[in-house]
Amino acid sequence: MRLALFQPAIPQNVGACIRLSACFGVDLHVIEPVGFTFDDRAMKRAALDYGPLGHLVRHAGWDQFQTDRGPGRLVLFTTRGATPLNDFRFRSDDTLLFGSETAGVPEPVHAAADARVLIPIRPGARSLNLSVSAGIGLFEGLRQTSAA
Repeated sequence: MRLALFQPAIPQNVGACIRLSACFGVDLHVIEPVGFTFDDRAMKRAALDYGPLGHLVRHAGWDQFQTDRGPGRLVLFTTRGATPLNDFRFRSDDTLLFGSETAGVPEPVHAAADARVLIPIRPGARSLNLSVSAGIGLFEGLRQTSAA
């Protein structure tokens, strides 16, 4: 299982996802461009001491990510036309994709997904933080595939 972030804008979210991927032993793919520099203090502070970052793979853009990501389904976490998390069955070779905090993903990325998953939240609640959503989705995927 892999975790992927599409054009993240907030360095603290990437830092938290670095920690998440290191703690659960999964690769983290970051699809550029991003809204910060990778030497950003806020990202480094959020990631703490989880370097060296051998589990972090940066892609220059969507096309490079699609070429390099490897086998398995692309599972997009989204609020549009999605299967609720508790009804979705993960596979060990899935790539879990999370969109930008401000814009989500564009239609071509949405269309490329093999599956779409929704994390149900209370009616009237606006949204979850990117790294919180990634943690919820990743843990459930690993739990179902007996990797957690």
